[in-house]
Amino acid sequence: MKHMKYIATAVLAASIGLTACKKEYLDTFPTTAVSADDALASVQNARAALNGIHRIMYVQYDAQGQAGEGSNNIFRDLLGEDIVYPLANGSTGLIGWLRWTTHRNANDGFLRYVYRYYYRIISNANVLINGMDQVPGADVDKNPIKGQALAYRAWAHYQLVQLWGKRYNAAGNNTQPGVPLLLTNTLEGQPRATVEEVYTQINKDLNDAETLLAGYVRTGSAAKSNFNVNVVKGLKARVALTQGKWAEAATNAAAARVGFPLMTNAEYLSGFNNVNNQEWLWGSRQIDDHNTFFYSYFAYMSANFNSTVLRTQPRAINANLWNQIPTTDIRKQCWDLTGATVPIPPGGARVPYQNKKYLAQSSSTSNGDVVYMRAAEMYLIEAEARARAGQDGLAQDALFTLVKNRDAAYVKSTSTGQTLIDEIMFNRRVELWGEGFRFTDLKRLNLPMSRVGIPNHLIALIQIQTVPVGDVQWEFLFPQDEINANKALEQNPL
Repeated sequence: MKHMKYIATAVLAASIGLTACKKEYLDTFPTTAVSADDALASVQNARAALNGIHRIMYVQYDAQGQAGEGSNNIFRDLLGEDIVYPLANGSTGLIGWLRWTTHRNANDGFLRYVYRYYYRIISNANVLINGMDQVPGADVDKNPIKGQALAYRAWAHYQLVQLWGKRYNAAGNNTQPGVPLLLTNTLEGQPRATVEEVYTQINKDLNDAETLLAGYVRTGSAAKSNFNVNVVKGLKARVALTQGKWAEAATNAAAARVGFPLMTNAEYLSGFNNVNNQEWLWGSRQIDDHNTFFYSYFAYMSANFNSTVLRTQPRAINANLWNQIPTTDIRKQCWDLTGATVPIPPGGARVPYQNKKYLAQSSSTSNGDVVYMRAAEMYLIEAEARARAGQDGLAQDALFTLVKNRDAAYVKSTSTGQTLIDEIMFNRRVELWGEGFRFTDLKRLNLPMSRVGIPNHLIALIQIQTVPVGDVQWEFLFPQDEINANKALEQNPL
């Protein structure tokens, strides 16, 4: 395959009872895949194909620790300073991300997986986007399918360009190389579009998705795996924040969270594993009888699942960050200073600043629903955007609503300017710990990564303490297999 070696070109990953694939459709996933023609034969088939994309978000791939977007969230946060491996002799699973080596090794299987994953979603979405208008049926049934496919394509391109492209510079013209922009599935190798071109298409797809999803109501036990207008507005808020479009970010964030009240303090300490949580806008529901064993998000981030990875190397929070959280803030209880109250698996270690934010279904079952978007993030986006736009009062209001919910003793901030921004970003780090935002936050804000002075980071284990702004390490390398297959693709600086 000349372009995107790992894309399931013209194939939908969908479980619609069809198991036969044409010979040219061998690069498919899952195995219950169907051709584009079959997927577009009816609205029912197209809806099943969309469900296949939902499933791509959390199924197992080539190795343990490769479980869709939940795993990618872990990788991005390991690149930051706030997740700690506290034991010198514990498991070193995923240590390459913590050491900033995995994403800079063109032959690494985990790097290949991440690249393959997002383009697989794009490829599958393209079949629905480009063929849905010809499917027999009423627009009221077809529009939600095409709208969600557009949202997937926008979101996947956004994830890719943040990782492989140079950072978006709101003050520049952004002609720097981004990622290949795939709007139709082709066998021809595609060059990298500019960062601006990629963002232009992302915004167009999100606008079109919002139009098509108007009036769509999600239903069923896995409703929140689907996109609706709220989720699309949430994605628009994220993209606008990255682009420095403060008014758009704030407005979309406020609109996205309508109908999604903040969770209670009791819910906050319940394990972050239930898609029915009132605050979750978007997430994957894990079917109870589908045990994810040793590859899922909770196999690598929970406090209680009985795996070697977690039993011998429990996750901890940056000690300096935890020490700044007020004792009256419920979020401080998501980690334990001594590990004494953590529900560890049998034989598990107890460490200072130990994680208990994330809990698997049990020590023997790593199941748990995976969150991708919460109302809290939307308050934080609005607060940050307002503050950066100089609207300190409105920023204080948005921040107060969130933090007062988490800390009954919190008094509305009177800070302004950079001091207020710093308070917002501190709360963002605490609130979204483990949800995959730290690397991209540092990159979009052109900030260095620094673990200097964090006492529970073991220098001999992590091997890297600082990465300055502008360093080539902020860009992922393209997989070597993709470079070999696509001669139009320019590698990032080594």
